[in-house]
Amino acid sequence: MTIACRYCGTLEDVPPLAGAQVAICPVCDCRLERSNGRSITAALACAFATFMLLFPANLLPLMSVSMLGMTRRSRLGSGVIMLWHHHWVIVAALVAAFAVLAPFVRFGLLSLVLAMVHLGFRPHWLGRLFRWSMRLDHWAMPDVYLIGCMVGYGRLAAVLPVTIGAGGICLICAALLCMLSRATLDARTVWRQIHPEISPDTAEAAIGCEACGLALPATAEGSRCPRCALRLRARKPDAFVRTLALVIAGYVLLLPANIYPMSTDVQFGVRVPHRIVDGIEELFQAHLYPLGVLIFCTSIAIPLLKLLGLTWSLLSVRHPSSRHLVLKTRLCHFIDEIGRWSNVDVFTIAVFTPLLQFPGFVTTGASVGATAFILVVVFTMFASRTFDTRLMWDAALQTQATPAQTP
Repeated sequence: MTIACRYCGTLEDVPPLAGAQVAICPVCDCRLERSNGRSITAALACAFATFMLLFPANLLPLMSVSMLGMTRRSRLGSGVIMLWHHHWVIVAALVAAFAVLAPFVRFGLLSLVLAMVHLGFRPHWLGRLFRWSMRLDHWAMPDVYLIGCMVGYGRLAAVLPVTIGAGGICLICAALLCMLSRATLDARTVWRQIHPEISPDTAEAAIGCEACGLALPATAEGSRCPRCALRLRARKPDAFVRTLALVIAGYVLLLPANIYPMSTDVQFGVRVPHRIVDGIEELFQAHLYPLGVLIFCTSIAIPLLKLLGLTWSLLSVRHPSSRHLVLKTRLCHFIDEIGRWSNVDVFTIAVFTPLLQFPGFVTTGASVGATAFILVVVFTMFASRTFDTRLMWDAALQTQATPAQTP
């Protein structure tokens, strides 16, 4: 069956895979399809279990801290509520979207689609729902929030007694099943179950759907994909301009995100600001070296890598070159995959805030750097999604096809 590579735009005839086979695009060397270890039944079980565990994970206490006979408990949404009450509206809204709303919608839709496919039902709206569930996979972050809880637990356990609640146990299970559902989901098989792909001898394929990879004739551009209902475009509209604007905004906000404090503690009436580097230093001083390295990677290295990588990709479109195209394509894919993990530091603040509220002794809250930092993360995540890696391949091919001018 013919599918379109989402990274370079090449149309490939991929036969049914058997055993541990993997289909690789011969042009950009990116993976087109893999069936080994994938199962619709296993993905359905993991997705539905994740969806059900999200209810107690949100309703029951995650952690509790005791100090001088006083106890403070944290729920998944309590950090959002406290951030909102402290007027950190942007941080609160984005944390709520990533950690609470998107996981429910993502795994609810995915469970419904996989159940319908498993039972043999094919309503006309099934492809649209599966497309939305796959898009939300980028923004649903129970696994990233779990890492934020681990960092918060590590910092607090070094100075105060911390107890993991029933909600924390449910969140751990939900996050692990979330990652397992991604590993077991065979998206290509699900798409084929929803709508079969067109073989080369049936239609002359010249355009591929960005979401589901369905290959269609060039005359279908501008219409809706018959499988996922996405508007068919040869390339993403205004991809270069949109990505450039988001990258510039990311660079502008990167400096205040690192200069200004992410959170501020009030200890016995004294304000103690904490920047990203301060948090890393505290983890190393507490001999929590793995967590310190993790925060350095997610909060400093990854945002900078994303901006530099996207800048390189944009330059390769503006100044076409056929050099390192495979490397640039892989880098864009890597940036898209790791972008969500930069939210660990902000999620840690959301975990900290409701726990460290002991008036007269110590209180904590978000600060200006948290807003700047989470916007850097969001802008770079959107930039990696709006950028079209096929533009680099188009530019390189046009350069090679342009004849050299003679004097």
